[in-house]
Amino acid sequence: MSRLGVVAALLCAGFLGACGSGHPSQGISTTSSGSLPAVSNATNLHLEPAIGAGSSPAPTTLMTKDLVVGEGATAVKSDTVVVQYVGANYSDGKDFDSSWERGQPTTFPLSQVVPGFAQGIVGMKLGGRREIVIPPALGYGAVGSPPAISPNETLVFVVDLISIQ
Repeated sequence: MSRLGVVAALLCAGFLGACGSGHPSQGISTTSSGSLPAVSNATNLHLEPAIGAGSSPAPTTLMTKDLVVGEGATAVKSDTVVVQYVGANYSDGKDFDSSWERGQPTTFPLSQVVPGFAQGIVGMKLGGRREIVIPPALGYGAVGSPPAISPNETLVFVVDLISIQ
């Protein structure tokens, strides 16, 4: 799947319903250690972050870590956001999508992305950078998004919150 196709799949509300068992009530764990993969260029907002592979077992709940704490407004679930991001597979750290590679940030309503991506951005402050680990139940589930995202793949995003609309 092309990188633009992954973004389109993230935004496709119809696909979200087919993802399976994502529930907004599932817990979010905010942590600074444990099952979060290492991120190179983690605090330099001028450089694309590089995500390493995670370690087994992969987390089963949404995990977030603020790599840079923003100082602006806080994102809420009804917002449309402008972000710069890179997404990788937890299992091997291989990138499947990057707005950095396309050379421009991406704009989308949080209501139209996979549940874990939206839940991971909610509460983030403008100007911040956050690592988000999304278990399959809050991502693409058993369907995956072949060929870039295998079925039951845990996803890792590093997201810079550029603006809130």
